[in-house]
Amino acid sequence: METERRGVLLASDGPGRPHAAFSWPAAGEPATPAFETRTADLALPRRAGGKPRNIIVILTDDHRYDAMGFMGTQDFVRTPVLDRLAREGAHFRNAFVTTALCSPSRATIFTGLYAHQHRVVDNNHPIAPGLVFFPEYLQAAGYETAFIGKWHMGLEGDDPQPGFDRWVSFKGQGDYWPNGDGLNVDGERIEQDGYLTDILNDFALDWLESRTREKPFMLFLAHKAVHAEFYPAPRHLGRYDGASFRYPETMTAGVKDRPMWVENQRNSWHGVDFAYHADLDIGDYYKRYMETFLSVDEGIGRIVEHLEARGELDETLILYMSDNGFMFGEHGLIDKRTAYEESMRIPMVARCPALFAGGTVVDEVVANLDIAPWLLGVAGLEAPGWMEGRDLAPLLAGEKVAWRESLLYEYYWERNFPQTPTVHAIREDRYKYIHFHGVWDIDELYDLQEDPLESTNLIFSPGHEAIVERLNAKLFDTLEATGGLQIPLPRDAGERNILRNAGAAGLAPFPADLLKRLAR
Repeated sequence: METERRGVLLASDGPGRPHAAFSWPAAGEPATPAFETRTADLALPRRAGGKPRNIIVILTDDHRYDAMGFMGTQDFVRTPVLDRLAREGAHFRNAFVTTALCSPSRATIFTGLYAHQHRVVDNNHPIAPGLVFFPEYLQAAGYETAFIGKWHMGLEGDDPQPGFDRWVSFKGQGDYWPNGDGLNVDGERIEQDGYLTDILNDFALDWLESRTREKPFMLFLAHKAVHAEFYPAPRHLGRYDGASFRYPETMTAGVKDRPMWVENQRNSWHGVDFAYHADLDIGDYYKRYMETFLSVDEGIGRIVEHLEARGELDETLILYMSDNGFMFGEHGLIDKRTAYEESMRIPMVARCPALFAGGTVVDEVVANLDIAPWLLGVAGLEAPGWMEGRDLAPLLAGEKVAWRESLLYEYYWERNFPQTPTVHAIREDRYKYIHFHGVWDIDELYDLQEDPLESTNLIFSPGHEAIVERLNAKLFDTLEATGGLQIPLPRDAGERNILRNAGAAGLAPFPADLLKRLAR
């Protein structure tokens, strides 16, 4: 009997890298899912007095938490529309993802589950049969729904997915400029005629303008931007050429008690010394990144203008967020995947005067895990009990509620990018403990209050032993309680980015604290 196969399109992660399609067997799924499987009845209980609000979610790719104008991290960055949303709405200062990788993060956004629960643990694993996405509940409750943009979750193609009345997508990662694959519009193939960010913005506006207002709506606009390679729209190319980039303080090599794998990754596909196997200047690359984002900000502005013209702006929840962060030299690395702040922390702003006041700042740790239950609440529905995330409404209302004391982070080693091991972490308000699986190396502990840049690893620091022991126990307690004590093993597939620069730094020395001298 021939094995059924499932596949995804693994997109290029850097300059000059082709797209690579690959597949793997669909067999071997655990017998008991951590979620409620799809049934004929998707009706959720309605909240007493809850008014269904219009919802617009705008999701970008690889946009780091501080890459917004009002954050002031780089003087030249301009994001006027996001700045307006934060000023007139809410800024979630401590927003995170539970896995800093495209497919797992997106699946978490749509389900309110950890990656080890929904099982889309990397860009290769298929969507588990029967997995329910929150738009299906909205659709069942009478919402008109649309998905426009990057799906890139557990499948090779771009076929319409459950929960959406309108569907516009593309294969895998897509391309900023036409690559011959085109777009899938409600199951029909059409050509991609122009710059992708602008095209997606146009489709979003067309759908919003076509609405009759008979039903509440949910638009999910998922951009390819700002994923590498960074290609700004021609009107924005070179905008920041003369700007000065501030390189991160932690970019220095040879930091005491930095894990070997981190130091060795400097000279790799995801390191500053051999970035994407090329001679790449991180500062110039960041400038192209922010130029590429300008068309996203403009598109959000067009949506705001449309809602204003229709008198719907203040009654509509607009949520902007990213699927993960991105490192530009921090710890000598680029990309995401790690549990460092620049990788797992995301920008997140929202506006809806009918629900919360302008100028709201939420300091609590929130996550992509919380999006599904929160948006179901915005729709006047009670979230299903199997979701791990929590409703953000009380935080936006300024209520003093018991909130999570820590957040679990997970990333599972990929053979395609073997530089980063399996990572689990517990992030509290003050301390972060990072635990590695499958490497002979040291773990990490950071005091985020005293060391927000995560520059001093306290794992061997006298006086911190009890903290390490406590957080290690909390990590495994959380994994055990949520069914996460199994490490997934995917089949070998796809291209491997495993080269080192022979002319750059060699291997890092073995950690001094693990060396023992024998008495003579």
